[in-house]
Amino acid sequence: MTLTRRTALKGVMQGAAIAVGLPLLDIFLDVNGQAMAATGAPLPIRFGTWFWGLGVNPNQFFPDKVGADYDLKPELAPIKAFQKRINVFSDFNIPLDGKPNLPHTSGGVGIRTGMAAMGEGNLPGPSFDVLIGDQIGTKTRFRSLEISSTGDPRNSLSGRGNGNLNPSETSPAALYTRLFGPGFRDPNSATFVPDPQVMARRSVLSGITDQRKAFEARLGASDKQHLDQYFTSLRQLEKQLDVELTKPEPMQGCVIPRRPPEREINAEIENVVTNHQLMTDMLVMAMACDNTRVFNMNFNNGASSLTRIGSTITHHQLTHEEPLDNRLGYQPHVTFFVDKIMEAWAYFVGAMDSIREGDGTLLDNSLVFAHSETEFAKFHTIDNIPMMTAGSAGGRIKTGLHIAGEGTPVSRVGLTLQQVMGVSVDKWGAASMETNKSISEILV
Repeated sequence: MTLTRRTALKGVMQGAAIAVGLPLLDIFLDVNGQAMAATGAPLPIRFGTWFWGLGVNPNQFFPDKVGADYDLKPELAPIKAFQKRINVFSDFNIPLDGKPNLPHTSGGVGIRTGMAAMGEGNLPGPSFDVLIGDQIGTKTRFRSLEISSTGDPRNSLSGRGNGNLNPSETSPAALYTRLFGPGFRDPNSATFVPDPQVMARRSVLSGITDQRKAFEARLGASDKQHLDQYFTSLRQLEKQLDVELTKPEPMQGCVIPRRPPEREINAEIENVVTNHQLMTDMLVMAMACDNTRVFNMNFNNGASSLTRIGSTITHHQLTHEEPLDNRLGYQPHVTFFVDKIMEAWAYFVGAMDSIREGDGTLLDNSLVFAHSETEFAKFHTIDNIPMMTAGSAGGRIKTGLHIAGEGTPVSRVGLTLQQVMGVSVDKWGAASMETNKSISEILV
């Protein structure tokens, strides 16, 4: 076989010739590298994030008591029904090692990547939800689902780094079509007919195994590494195709929801709350049907554009322009938005808890990490950013605790989440956020 840029790995599958192209390898180039040389399993455990922007009024949110039976301040009161299922984290910090605090960016990026942000609108490294998805998200139809209630596809803190962000789904109707339209596999259906197009794609990847091995024997070390990365991506695709060709196991809580109507999508809090509820219900059912095990739900964006119907003043404007009420000690109009956000968080937790799975619920078999990107938005503070977890990850963590970080790096949280979800990692983060110390207080 002559090796050129047009070389493909060929095979035969069910009597048909197939071919798979190759990436640009060193062996195809000249010595300078500048020209072509030749012209029935356990219940799944899910993981997700739930993000809200612009933090809280600290003295109205954070409990005074550390440990179990923590007190509920007014802005945390909406979680009361689920207090014993929710952990609250406080006093974890984000050291920037001399880098600037980029408002509404540095906090969220530091939490998700364990690194200081290098610029607006990108991630300096992979977010931990992606790393967890690599561990638990390869056997479902969707590796992960990203959703924004405010209609902004850029409202995302998920990605593999290098400027990459996973865009969010923004419309309840579009999300329904994506989840329950063509391609949906009902795990409780009596019949299952594999899609012929999926079968053909799977066959193409399966029919080149022998030729691939012979081809690799002719490559140098660098090209072997390059080709291995390429085929790793193909293997991930192949696993996804395998999922679509296999009849799913029955799932107790899977009931296909009714299609939602087309709705107005904007940042008015009343619409955002309704869209969040609709998309929450669909996401929860997608997990109950085991179509995904990883998600990122974004209630609003970091520099929150939320408004109230009839007003043009945004949540963001209020955090900077509303004075602290001397009698109350906080910003009452800002608290209105925080209350609505926490009510939405409680709705999300309740929706997951409403789905029965075995002896527990979907929430019991999940770990959801909720956080903001700032503590007190008026001053863009990024130490003591509010964070919570809901669910016990199938009994892997303790719940109902308030954990005080005592000024240690927030990367301890990301490290712990990854370890709980089975990622093989002993330390995580960069520079002053590098840590090998997990949060033992919540580990079972």
